[in-house]
Amino acid sequence: MSQSNMKITLKSILVLLLFVAGTQALAQLPTQKRGRATATQLLPAEIRVPMDAANWPIQAGQTELVTHQGLTVIHILPDAKPVVVNSITFANGIIEYDVMPGGQGAASFLFRRQSADETECVYMRAGRPGNPAALDGIQYAPYVKGLLLWDLMGQFQAPVPVYKKDEWNHLKYVVSGSQMLVYVNDMQRPVLEIPRLEGNIKQGGLAFDGTGYVANLVIRPNETEELPAREGFDPTAHDPRYLRQWQVSQSIPFPAGQDLFVGNLPKTDIAFQPIQAERRGLVNLSRLYGPTPRDNRRMVWLKVKVKAITDQTRKVSLGFSDEVWVFLNQQPAYIDKNIYRVSPTMRKVPDGRISIENGSFDIALKAGENELLIGLSNDFWGWGLIARLDSMEGITVLP
Repeated sequence: MSQSNMKITLKSILVLLLFVAGTQALAQLPTQKRGRATATQLLPAEIRVPMDAANWPIQAGQTELVTHQGLTVIHILPDAKPVVVNSITFANGIIEYDVMPGGQGAASFLFRRQSADETECVYMRAGRPGNPAALDGIQYAPYVKGLLLWDLMGQFQAPVPVYKKDEWNHLKYVVSGSQMLVYVNDMQRPVLEIPRLEGNIKQGGLAFDGTGYVANLVIRPNETEELPAREGFDPTAHDPRYLRQWQVSQSIPFPAGQDLFVGNLPKTDIAFQPIQAERRGLVNLSRLYGPTPRDNRRMVWLKVKVKAITDQTRKVSLGFSDEVWVFLNQQPAYIDKNIYRVSPTMRKVPDGRISIENGSFDIALKAGENELLIGLSNDFWGWGLIARLDSMEGITVLP
């Protein structure tokens, strides 16, 4: 080999060695220092939130930083406002912490929190966790327009038999886009599986609510354990019997004791707008109109038109909150109440939550066009309607 060719070969080998060394050095740099890192890559793999005044709002009469059972913890005092973790914005990932609830209220965890009015929420009811028969031991429900939709989303409740009273409990949340899994103590089996988070927000802060102790808060952004981000299956999605396309009026005051009858059906000059049922056939009026101030009862009219090929009798299954007056072709067809706070006897199965189990009745459809008109009132928590016929054979919902 000539001397000049040998110099070229040695130079090529040196360049190659320098390239490999540089690539290895780049791979060993923290993500934040790589020139082409994306915004997602810039997030730390794990955030351990220290239990100190820099990360938690320590306020007299609200929260205190204490040592409890050998741990430095946040003590949330009775009647405290929600405790918002400082400088945390969360969208997707894993959240873990230890909690020892106290008192008689619910122990709540709020995430993707934009404000007190708009946030996702999971809470354990005092006295119910640990009971394997308590369907309402833990629940997921969002705050929408300042209203917790617990009575509209009873399907997101479950027992928590592994919960330990007056001891530390380890909670883990896996949040991925529309879906979430919730674990309590047993990290192999979730106690809640949420196929679609129902809040109006996609990211926000973290907060704790309810008397007790909180410790060991750890966040792993964007780590989702392969939980799909798209929403899960709606069990009613392919069921044609649900009435999903309605017209709704504006809400109006409806004082206590007032009733609906043929003489006060809506006039032709009342304005209606379309409203589409959500998952499980729920017409969610709380999402549209927000909360009803306590003891300020109000009502709306809902209507849908169906065309029947022949005269026929159909059974209607109805979920509702709080009171309904049903009219078919301007004649009374059904009246009922599902009122949670008056007495247990006024709560429809299941325990005053809205459900297709709440009530049922028959309607006699005539051949041709029929109008189903429903007056719906509310003065407490969530507000909505679910309606399903026993069969849609020979029936068409008119636009």
